[in-house]
Amino acid sequence: MASATKISLLIFFASSLLTQGILGELICENLPTNLCAFAIATSGKRCVLENYRNEEGSVEYTCKTSEVVVERMSGYIETDQCVKACGVDRGFVGISSDAFLAPEFTASLCSPSCYQNCPNIVDLYFNLAAGEGVFLPALCEKQKTNPHRAMLELLSNGGAVGGAAPGPVAADYVVDAPAPAPAPGYF
Repeated sequence: MASATKISLLIFFASSLLTQGILGELICENLPTNLCAFAIATSGKRCVLENYRNEEGSVEYTCKTSEVVVERMSGYIETDQCVKACGVDRGFVGISSDAFLAPEFTASLCSPSCYQNCPNIVDLYFNLAAGEGVFLPALCEKQKTNPHRAMLELLSNGGAVGGAAPGPVAADYVVDAPAPAPAPGYF
């Protein structure tokens, strides 16, 4: 009987640790740098990888909480599968809309494995695109049918690709302003 009690206590202890971990807060500053980029704190704010020079002059990295709020997600660390499928890198320091100028990036972001399965990354780039006057679903549609034309239109129109969404001026991070709803079949 004592053995059954010990097993019960052990199970209770293990489950309490698991519950505490599940209910614990995700704080950007507590994340290791290799999990920082594309994570969202429990507060709903995006985590951002930053670099700085230490006292010896070497570059080091730290995870910080940005002011960018994600309305539909919190306490989330992006999966390795999504990082790979979307063509992003956890080593990114800051995020920029310049990524759209690389056809390989846009193809990865618009691929079904990313666009339909990775709402955190798609949401981030949806807002960055909107800040440039680009409606991401329209860009992805053009990417599917004619990737070269999509890139040419993006460059020649100063960013506007069919159905441009109003949005704030682009910055390294665009605060999640009310964005137009994505087209059906996306997200």
